[in-house]
Amino acid sequence: MLMAHPAVLTRLIEQYETLRILRAEEGSSPEVRRRMDDVAYTLCVSTGTRDIDTALIAARHQLPGARPHDDSLVPL
Repeated sequence: MLMAHPAVLTRLIEQYETLRILRAEEGSSPEVRRRMDDVAYTLCVSTGTRDIDTALIAARHQLPGARPHDDSLVPL
C-alpha cells in the first residue's frame, strides 16, 4: 500500500479539525460540510480506511514519533 507523506497527513488532520471547530461554532453551512466531506474522503483514501474516525487514527499512527520504537524482537 502506498503511504501518504507525513506532511500531507498532518495538513489533512489540521484541516479536518479546523473545519470541525468551524462547523460547531458557525453551524453546518453547505460550504463547510462540503469541505469536511472532501478532507474526510482524502484522509480515508490516504490511509486506506473507510470512515473518518478510523482514518484519523490511522493518519496519526503514521506520523513520525506517533509510536515508540518496539525492540521486543531484537535479541539481547
